[in-house]
Amino acid sequence: MYRKSSKGWTKHLDFILLDMASLQLAYFAAYMIRHRSVFPLDNQLYRDMIFVFCFAQVFVTFVNDSFKNVLKRGYYQEFTASMRHAGIIVLLAILYLFSTRESLEYSRIVVGVTGVLYVLMTWAVRTLWKKALARRGMDGRTERTMVLLTTAGMAPDLIRNFRQNNYRGLRLAGIALMEEADKEKVCQEGMRIEDIPVVADAASMADYVCQDWVDEVFISLPREVELPETLYDDLIAMGVTVHLRLLRAMRSEGQKQSVERLGSYTVLSSSINMAPAKQFLYKRLLDILGGVVGCMITAVLYIFIAPVIYIQSPGPIFFSQERVGMNGRKFRIYKFRSMYMDAEERKQELMKQNKVKDGMMFKMDHDPRIIGGEHGIGGVIRRFSLDEFPQFWNVLKGDMSLVGTRPPTVEEWRKYDLHHRVRLATKPGITGMWQVSGRSGITDFEEVVRLDKKYIMEWSMGLDLRILCRTVGAVLRSDGAM
Repeated sequence: MYRKSSKGWTKHLDFILLDMASLQLAYFAAYMIRHRSVFPLDNQLYRDMIFVFCFAQVFVTFVNDSFKNVLKRGYYQEFTASMRHAGIIVLLAILYLFSTRESLEYSRIVVGVTGVLYVLMTWAVRTLWKKALARRGMDGRTERTMVLLTTAGMAPDLIRNFRQNNYRGLRLAGIALMEEADKEKVCQEGMRIEDIPVVADAASMADYVCQDWVDEVFISLPREVELPETLYDDLIAMGVTVHLRLLRAMRSEGQKQSVERLGSYTVLSSSINMAPAKQFLYKRLLDILGGVVGCMITAVLYIFIAPVIYIQSPGPIFFSQERVGMNGRKFRIYKFRSMYMDAEERKQELMKQNKVKDGMMFKMDHDPRIIGGEHGIGGVIRRFSLDEFPQFWNVLKGDMSLVGTRPPTVEEWRKYDLHHRVRLATKPGITGMWQVSGRSGITDFEEVVRLDKKYIMEWSMGLDLRILCRTVGAVLRSDGAM
């Protein structure tokens, strides 16, 4: 998949929220110690400082990159990082008080005690949270999965190493055994090494990754065992992040690479795109904002759309369907129902009229399954893309993003070749590059894949914003860009 050049935005967001809570608790405690009052909101000056501390913390977090390598820092390193982070925040608070000429009216003890308590609290909270993340990875409760591509002899040591150094909280989903002598072992049903299932060999590894939920692959092989270059290229083409021990380093066209630590190993990590974790944090924050606004609009639309749908086609107002999301994760997508209740059953009868060859997607003109036809309620909400609005709930939940690739149905996903899987290297989106490039005119699925891969390889927040602007324009022109 395309990946962050530092740790995941989700872990950063967790740390940011915990730090914000720690700072506010430290401030309230400092006020109570100085003024013998539990709640500091009875004074306008002290109420204002709640927001000053909050803004100062957000500013320092991003400008100072406070959580870079946070999962790798030991106790002493974390304490010094907490002191530096808290010190800058306190200095900004003092600067604010002097600039507003209110420093004489404000207790210096409150500022000082807030800083001391904040250092101790944020250090303790960060340390405990990192331990919780490590336990979650060891217990298999994490979302991100990794497959080890190795040999039977090396596998036990690799597994034990990852369990002891799993600071990223990855879940070992399986082992692929690569040497010729291991092929018969792989065929043994239920074979496990250190409680981790053996899932593939050299011949079946690419197919396994294509049809299963795999985020990352770690390759560690002895020099005498050859790694098929085609397998390495296939993994990169599918959008999987590949970590290769440096003694096996190789390069494939159209990839970005970085050297980093994975457990106690130094690896060369390769993927089709890399971006700073800040960019992914901004993307998720934009998704949350867009999801909230979109859900509010959906609630208003429901009042007007629901009665008309029910009158013309009695049944549920919302349509839900299982789709395949990022790296094979399945989720349920939601839409306003624009088709009759038997639409899915009638789909097979209409496959001959499908404009997309090979049945990789379904698209036809004058679809008879639409409620009321093209001029009925179904046609209207599809023409203006109103049926898509319930998907803002998927965006808010984190199943989807505002911008991404369109999620395939399970049936479509099962037909994917290896290079099609690259579409699953990012979160699916309500809109995307191929939609705003003229969805109504694109009937070649390979062209869809090409545009989706282009989006993933060139992704940036700026690109997302441009696609969103083009989507709004396309919807206003009523050409169904979404």
